[in-house]
Amino acid sequence: MTELQQGLVISHLGQGIAVETSEKIYLCQTRRKLETVTVGDQVMISKASSDQGRIEQLLPRRSLLQRPSRNNKTRPVAANIDKVYIVFAVEPACDFLLIDQYLAICENKNITAVLVLNKVDLQSEQIEKQLQPYQSLSYPIHRVSASENSGITELKIALNNHTNIFTGQSGVGKSSLTNVLIPDKQLKTNTVSKITKHGRHTTTVATLYHLPEGGDLIDSPGVAIFGLADLTEKQLAWGYREFQPLLEQCKFNDCRHVQDMGCAVRLAAEAGDISTLRYQRFLKLREKILTL
Repeated sequence: MTELQQGLVISHLGQGIAVETSEKIYLCQTRRKLETVTVGDQVMISKASSDQGRIEQLLPRRSLLQRPSRNNKTRPVAANIDKVYIVFAVEPACDFLLIDQYLAICENKNITAVLVLNKVDLQSEQIEKQLQPYQSLSYPIHRVSASENSGITELKIALNNHTNIFTGQSGVGKSSLTNVLIPDKQLKTNTVSKITKHGRHTTTVATLYHLPEGGDLIDSPGVAIFGLADLTEKQLAWGYREFQPLLEQCKFNDCRHVQDMGCAVRLAAEAGDISTLRYQRFLKLREKILTL
């Protein structure tokens, strides 16, 4: 019987999957009928040659992020994530609806969500005001500047000992932050390409990098949206941290938190006890779920 080795999926390449074991990196194919593997997965592989193998088994995941795919299906983005860092900035204009979407998904998947305000050199009073509800809900907020190397030390400490992923809308500086945190990123990327006999221009969906100070960072270019497709209406409501103590106070168990009679969530928003803007964004995301 072939001896199996445990490995970590570090990159999903065009023609195969790069798996890092305790001894080296192997270019692997996946056994048929096996569930789709993704970066961050722990797997068991069999060796086919000195640098190639086959993924025989997918080990249990502690978390999974997914994105919308064709035919109303979802595809995995990354597995075994401990923390999602939601990067945003003053410019481009901050999309708080997207931030709330990420937070709702993280709450339901039991993944720690962290907010990162990049480009603090462009900071405005307006965005600080909009961040107050998140601070009151105890979401960690890092204020950084990749260009000025401000707040980076604290960010490195937070990333240590965890598997992390950056997300956020285009243009907020995710790549700049990643390059500051992984100075030899290009070297590492080329090494994976060389070992797996792929050119450096191979399209890569995501790559896991080991951070110099400790911890791992999954760089997932182009994957900005984790879909709502696998969230129900009830889960979306639970995904709003300030709603959680109110949900059992609603008059009806099937309360939709819209115009329902005796809705504790809506009444709290109307009274200003919870953020009215966050509540309004919840209603928008709820409509989004209903149209999926």
